[in-house]
Amino acid sequence: MSMPGPLEIVVILVVVLLLFGAKRLPEIGRAFGEGIREFKKSLKDTDSNDNSKKLS
Repeated sequence: MSMPGPLEIVVILVVVLLLFGAKRLPEIGRAFGEGIREFKKSLKDTDSNDNSKKLS
């Protein structure tokens, strides 16, 4: 399966805009960004916990 082209990306964005509306998109983007940040933080915490266990 290949990456979507520019036309497909535009169509997807238009569909998302129609489904959620222009007011909800910033909220959805913010929530998505916070979720990614929390996920990366938990991965980093897990790695540091694993490293500290190895050192003990």
